[in-house]
Amino acid sequence: MELRHLRYFVMTAQLQSFTRAAEALHIAQPPLGQQIRALEEEIGTPLFLRQGRGIVLSDAGRVFWAAAVDILARVDLAKEDALRAARGEVGRLTLGLTESASFNEAVTALLRRFQHAHPMVQLQLVEDGSESLVRRLDDGELDAVIVRPPYATPGERVVQPLSAEPLVAVLPAGHRLAGRPSIALSELRDERFILFSRRSGYGLSADVVAACRSQGFTPTIQQEAPQVASAINLAAAGLGIAIVPASMQNMHRSGLCFVALELGMPTTALQLVLRGDAPAVAAQLLACAQQAAAAHSP
Repeated sequence: MELRHLRYFVMTAQLQSFTRAAEALHIAQPPLGQQIRALEEEIGTPLFLRQGRGIVLSDAGRVFWAAAVDILARVDLAKEDALRAARGEVGRLTLGLTESASFNEAVTALLRRFQHAHPMVQLQLVEDGSESLVRRLDDGELDAVIVRPPYATPGERVVQPLSAEPLVAVLPAGHRLAGRPSIALSELRDERFILFSRRSGYGLSADVVAACRSQGFTPTIQQEAPQVASAINLAAAGLGIAIVPASMQNMHRSGLCFVALELGMPTTALQLVLRGDAPAVAAQLLACAQQAAAAHSP
């Protein structure tokens, strides 16, 4: 028994005529009759009864018709589900996020846009450091990542910029510079710095050290924190000052003051990164990011 047998049977039952059914199916009437007789022989009982010039379903035919309609509907649904999965409209997206990304408004806006456009996609978030996330992306563990460049490992990747934000100094609330609207980096030369380093030596901390040296001093590194939030917490404890992305002000940590750094300080970027062979669901996230970028472009 094949699906075409079910389709032939359902069409014939609906039109109650071999002639009209053959016309609707774009086949000749004799082959249609042969297929229906073969179906009846396989089942072992007549499905149609002749009534005048037409035909009607037998008792067995009525039961079989209900089942056939259900089977064909399920097949059509399965086909549509498969196509939607191929387009990335259903399924699961495993997205890696660097810890500070969740405080960035461009990132949260992207996730809202994606979930609104693709409500049938289950979003699974994984938090880790940028370099670790990129390695896990390359290994196929993650579908896409939102990270801060640069990263040392090479690879065939698709990169979509999400945001570039200024850096701010994180000072204890009682610090001598805490009441200022902005400060120059050189004013922090005597401070103890809390940095968050990467094993490769790349990243925001390396940029901060390079910027300090360009101002004529090498920062005194008091602590190395594993994540940006950890650096902020250590600053709140009075162990030093930190330089973080401006969006980290959304953390709302008491006992701290965030002060803008004057022009000349580097900014820090967030990027959406995919493999070249990313799954379709990750490509849909990329499309949302590109749409958001186009909407905000001059």
